[in-house]
Amino acid sequence: MSSMFDLMDEWGPEKIVAVSDAKTGMKGVLVIDNTSRGIGKGGTRMQPGVTVEEIARLARVMTWKWAGVDLFYGGAKAGIQADPRSPYKEEILRSFVRRLSNEVPREYVFGLDMGLTENDAAVIIDELGDRGSAVGTPYELGGVPYDQLGITGYGVAEVVDQAASRQGLQGSRVAVQGFGAVGHATASRLHDLGYQVVAISTAQGAIADPNGLDIPELLRRRSESGDALVADFPELKIDPGDELFVDAEIAVPAALQDVIDAAAAERMGARLVVEGANLPTSPEAQQVLLRRGVTVVPDFVANAGGVVSAAFAMDARYSPFRAATESIFATVSEKLRSNTVQVLEAAEDRSVTSHEAARSLAQERVRAAMLLRGKPLPH
Repeated sequence: MSSMFDLMDEWGPEKIVAVSDAKTGMKGVLVIDNTSRGIGKGGTRMQPGVTVEEIARLARVMTWKWAGVDLFYGGAKAGIQADPRSPYKEEILRSFVRRLSNEVPREYVFGLDMGLTENDAAVIIDELGDRGSAVGTPYELGGVPYDQLGITGYGVAEVVDQAASRQGLQGSRVAVQGFGAVGHATASRLHDLGYQVVAISTAQGAIADPNGLDIPELLRRRSESGDALVADFPELKIDPGDELFVDAEIAVPAALQDVIDAAAAERMGARLVVEGANLPTSPEAQQVLLRRGVTVVPDFVANAGGVVSAAFAMDARYSPFRAATESIFATVSEKLRSNTVQVLEAAEDRSVTSHEAARSLAQERVRAAMLLRGKPLPH
């Protein structure tokens, strides 16, 4: 049987804080992975099946993500084992953040992940009485609502366009798994860039059209029906999961982790895979895709738009003015496009997976910070 000690290696985590509350039934965890380059910053996930291992894996992704975009924060992540649709959501959330008052905001700043919204970020700062305890808050509280703005998905689409241009795939067909906070914004931006989105999925099903989906209409339906929008198109219905295997040159897994294993990687027809979700491909799948000549842009490169906007929010949180939205989008595009080229070129030069190339770059930056702080260096 595994334990928390099995999650630890030479990089971290530095701290794992498990909390609970019998009154509300709240169970949660905070994992601070590596703060050599700055305080821990990462989203908080609320899902019924959240585990300590899942949050630890995501905290490590955040370590590489911050280092990959060369911004000076550390990797961390929090998780609450609860249904975000619960009528007691606010009570559970307040109980969770109250029990982390020793760590927040000195060691960790809350962000948004699955199950939480800008309104929840507002609840967090109300509970702790500190504007600096969370980012992603509404404009009305001086924040940068990056989920509402769709910045992460915008960044994923910019990465798709940059990687596609290297392969002569601009304007190609794209399958987007997930039509949530990240996926819908990705599809919207890809549509604006001239790509043909031929498949999308939600938690309630998947639809596809080889001639291209009407993305503006789907966005409108999403605003009205949420995940249930797929029920409006019975003639386009496909089996859930098959959206990754439709006839498309580009695939964007932007839903959950661990959706592409080695067998799925063998089946996929896409020539370019851009990871909009965290940890969607297994290491074995990455090797299969490399062998098959499929270009992959790793999660902590492709979906780093959220951390770039979070950095803006961190800088703006004590200021009386709002961060300029245009500056955020421009910075996301510039940083993510540049990182994409750097990582893909390094992977090609070294004949390794893009994950290995990106991780190596991030590790070099974290290792340098650890050296300057006098910490034992990972091999």
